[in-house]
Amino acid sequence: MRRGLDHVVHLVGDLDAAGEVYDLLGFTVGVRNVHPWGTANRIIQTPGFFIELLQITDPEKLPAREEGKFSFGGFNADFFKARGEGLSMMVLEGSDAAAEKEVFDAAGFGGFETVHATRLGRRSDGEEVEVSFSLAFAHDPRSPDFGAFTCTQHRPENFWSENFQRHSNGVTGLAGLSLVADEPASHQDFLNTLTDVPLLRARDDWYLAQTPRGEIEVMTRGLFTDRYGVPAPEGEGLHIAAVRFTTPNIAELRRSLEARRMVEEAVEGIIVVPPRAAMGATLVFEQVREG
Repeated sequence: MRRGLDHVVHLVGDLDAAGEVYDLLGFTVGVRNVHPWGTANRIIQTPGFFIELLQITDPEKLPAREEGKFSFGGFNADFFKARGEGLSMMVLEGSDAAAEKEVFDAAGFGGFETVHATRLGRRSDGEEVEVSFSLAFAHDPRSPDFGAFTCTQHRPENFWSENFQRHSNGVTGLAGLSLVADEPASHQDFLNTLTDVPLLRARDDWYLAQTPRGEIEVMTRGLFTDRYGVPAPEGEGLHIAAVRFTTPNIAELRRSLEARRMVEEAVEGIIVVPPRAAMGATLVFEQVREG
């Protein structure tokens, strides 16, 4: 089953400071949620997609690593220790975690038990509600610092909120994610399995997959820097380099963010907020396409 982008994890050292950064960028930021496995998050929603701001808050509660079990908190703790703040995990929309595990296992990219999690969330009116997820994890052996899983929501009506999807920066939705790798073609099998969407060659240093929600582009670091004007994450294998949003008024948003000194030097037709201004992440704003 073709899987669209569900969310991305932006790992930070200070959850409140990260919320302030996204607030300055014009996003509506959700309240703090505390997990029993040693992490806490805040959510920024767009229709069908969200950024999960994540902080390791209690390392002693992180689950111990065991064969066949993927430790969400442990992976992010290792990422933070090795790389600091940044975009650590790419998540696809799931529908059946057990079936997705079978697909990942058969392709040689799995081997992990599924995870079921329930926590309390809060609606925009302050009411507490239960949200519940099932996760199926995948791993690219070529990419030690790239986390990936599918997320099946069992109570989506308690999670998604139109009020949380209204942003003063005018963002209307997700355009896609930009990944970087030394050899994009070497990750085709993994990404094809993860998304069930073909990753197609645009040119030798640039591959594209159009998922049901958002485009995934995989390019070399040199092409990423040429295209977006900022350095790409370094290291072995795949890395999430940028989240790309759509907005109807690039000019107005550019003036607002330039006044806050949160924009990289001008890149024609888009706005690029660099890692120095967004706690290790690159955020790109693109004009909504007509038609």
